[in-house]
Parts: sequence; structure tokens; C-alpha cells
Amino acid sequence: MAPRAMAAAALLVVAAAAVMATTVLGVHDYGDALHKSILFFEGQRSGRLPPDQRVRWRQDSALHDGAAAGVDLTGGYYDAGDNVKFGFPMAFTATLMSWGLIDFGRSFGAHEAEARKAVRWATDYLMKATATPGTVYVQVGDAFRDHACWERPEDMDTPRTVYKVDRDHPGSDVAAETAAALAAASIVFRDADPAYSRRLLDRAVKVFEFADRYRGPYSSSLHAAVCPCYCDYDGYQDELLWGAAWLHKASRRREYRDYIKRNEVALGASDAINEFGWDNKHAGINVLISKEVLMGKDEFFNSFRVNADNFICTLLPGISGHGPQIQYSPGGLLFKVGNSNMQHVTSLSFLLLAYSNYLSHAGAHAPCGGGGGATPAQLRRVAKRQVDYILGDNPLRMSYMVGYGERFPRRIHHRASSLPSVAAHPQRIGCKAGAAYYASPAPNPNLLVGAVVGGPSNTTDNFPDARAVFQQSEPTTYINAPLLGLLAYFSAHPNPAQWGDD
Repeated sequence: MAPRAMAAAALLVVAAAAVMATTVLGVHDYGDALHKSILFFEGQRSGRLPPDQRVRWRQDSALHDGAAAGVDLTGGYYDAGDNVKFGFPMAFTATLMSWGLIDFGRSFGAHEAEARKAVRWATDYLMKATATPGTVYVQVGDAFRDHACWERPEDMDTPRTVYKVDRDHPGSDVAAETAAALAAASIVFRDADPAYSRRLLDRAVKVFEFADRYRGPYSSSLHAAVCPCYCDYDGYQDELLWGAAWLHKASRRREYRDYIKRNEVALGASDAINEFGWDNKHAGINVLISKEVLMGKDEFFNSFRVNADNFICTLLPGISGHGPQIQYSPGGLLFKVGNSNMQHVTSLSFLLLAYSNYLSHAGAHAPCGGGGGATPAQLRRVAKRQVDYILGDNPLRMSYMVGYGERFPRRIHHRASSLPSVAAHPQRIGCKAGAAYYASPAPNPNLLVGAVVGGPSNTTDNFPDARAVFQQSEPTTYINAPLLGLLAYFSAHPNPAQWGDD
């Protein structure tokens, strides 16, 4: 290792030691955490539940979704602790679950089949939502009416209003993300169910064509319905590149390769490179496409590898030469300003892990630290540190995954979890009748096993286990989605001493 690279490595070790100083590190059962993280998605299911449903306190719900519009929109996932189905984060959830299976499928081991089922529950719904040519159904439920109630999904009587984008009311962002989800899932099912895989890819092609031809943000077309919950604050351009990248990966068609390169500047591939989540795909685009370069398949995309390197370096504590884009709490938690911080922790950690593997296979380093380099193992350690923080290696000695470890959140902001189950309380609990349960200091009666909550919302590592503080106590599908790949990898490779690519 060159002297400057050694200096950068030393800085990273010192920084990592500093952020771990206030914790006592434990040995984690990543396989158990993976199983529970997948199980969480069963608790988020909408529609008619299958016979093999394992979260038994949930029952059928929203069995007439879409009927008012003459379409079948049953199924899919509730995104968080409410009873609305938002298509934008659901599609991103499916894309990230699929990416984890694509890159780390072997590491899932015995959990691979149940992870595929979790993906399919989303993609079956997305196939329904895109069955009408030139239309994507993007939301079921009136968010404002829903949020005014605290009731079980099995009881809900709020309007199940259907919202769509079409040629006259474009939504390139949500449509292109849906195309990405279908394309990514087509890779997941290529061997397990070839016919389904082909249907997913064929639909992804059509949905992307619609997204690209009729351009515009869905939060302009449907502002009153989707904002402020899932407003597209960063524009639709990143989703078009993201969708094209996944279609290129799934189909290997040259037209998508050419589309990406032709639109790289126009659609802002290098913009906001330290962001990645349901609203901003820039960092994910660059990491995903850079694999082509690192594997020696396509130097055509070298600029994306440069962008990915720059992004990765902003995440590393102590060695970044690109400014303090990311903060770390005293206990070691990656932190970005805003609500539900764990969504940043899991999505950015996933990109660190994915990129570390691409670098490792290429025998390359990330050029961080003013000319030095960060090794794949160093990137992996930062990602593992975040996973361990979630599982309990933090100043509060608390796991932020419900049901994992001895101490975890008991009062999560989640309607179905906080209200008595239908089996325990067969009588209907009305919209306002649930308020007493919401305000109760008692723990939730139903454990939503595997749910990861928003976690500490500032750099103090504090966490109020309180239902009302939804920014910290609410779980979401897009927190858990990237965590699946992380947990799968570390369940198969728990010991950093055996990684061998320092």
C-alpha cells in the first residue's frame, strides 16, 4: 500500500475507533435479523393474506381497492405505520430488495425463497398498477383522511381514493421507478420463474417508454394527494436514468446503454451524489452503473465510476477529501438532517457494501483522502458498523429492530401494531376510538417483528420510545428493504478478519 493510502487507512481506523468508543460491541446473529427483517414485510401486507402468512395477528384488509376506478388494486404493501398504499416508495422498496438478492443472493441461504416472496408481493401489485397502457396507478387511499384516524387496516373506513398518472397528468418519477422495480425483479425471478421474469421485463419496457415520452413530476400532477408525504422534491430526471440503468442491466439492450450516455448530463447523473433514497437516486445510479466499468465490461461509463468514487468518499469518517457531507453521532451512527434517519443509514450502507464488492472483484480501491485509497474492506467495515448500531451496538444498548435482542422499541408509531388484533378484539375500532390506544403509554400489543424504526433523529444518539414521535418511532418498508442485502452478506461473512481485501 502506498504511503498516502496507508495514512488514509490509518485515519479511517482512528475515526472508526472514535465512533465506537461509547459502545460495547456485541456478536450478532445476522441470519436471525435477516429472517425477522423479511418477516416485517408480512406485517405490512395489504389485501387477502395467503395461507402461509406467519404474522398471524394481521388479517385481510382493503379487499376492494381499485373497485371505484374499475380496476383491481388489491395487494401490495402499506408503506409505514398508516394504511395508505403509496406507489413511489413501494416501487423503490421492491427495487432495493431485488438489488440485494441480485448482488448477495447466495448469502441469503435458506432465506432466499422468503425474500423472493417479499419482492413478489410488491411486484404482483405493481403489475396490476401498470396493467392499463399509458397509465400507472400510483396511490390508493386519501392520506389526509387516513392520517386523521388511528384504526386497524382490517377496520379502515376512510376513502380508498385511487390516484393515477397518465399522458395528460404525467409522473415520470413514479413511472420510471416502477419500471426499475419491475426490471430489477425480472433478474431476481430469471431462474426461479422464467415466465414471470419475462412478463416483468416486458412490462418494465412499456412503463419506461411511457415515463420517458410523457415527462413531468407526479407531484405536479397530483400535488394535493401525494404531498407532503411523498412529494418528489428532487425532480424526475434521476428516476429516468435509474430506470434506464435497470433496464440495461436486465435486458442488455444497447438502446438503454445509449440512452444513459446520451442523457448523462441532461438528466444530471452527477447531481447531489451524496443522496440516495426513495426520492433521490443519483448515488445509486452511479454505483449501479460503475460495476460495468469495474468489471471491465464498459469503459463507456467511466464518468459514472468517478461519480461513485466521489460519493463513496463522502461517507467515510476521517478520510474524505470532499468535505463533511455526512455526520456521525458520538455513538457512530451515520446521520443526515431530516426525519426517519435510519432510511439514510440502511440505503447508504447498502451502497457502501455493494461498491466494496465491485471494487474487490476488480482489485481496486476508492481514491479517497487526497490521493490515497480506501480498500473494499474499509468500506465494508463502515457498512457493518451501521448494521451493528441498528442491532444494538450503540450508547443506549438498544436494538432498533423490533423483536431482535433483549431491548427494542415497544411503542412504535404503527396502527396495526398498537391496536388490539381482530382476534383479541373482534369488535370494530372506529376512526377516533383508536386515539386512546395511540395516547396510551402501554407497549404495543402486537409485535411487528423485524420492523426497523426511524431511530435517533440528531447526533445525540437519543431515542424516545414514544408513539407520538413518528419521526423516530415509525418503521417503513424502505428502511428495511436495503437492510436485507446487508444482513444477508454479514450473515455469510461476519468476520472482517476473513474478508482478505484490505
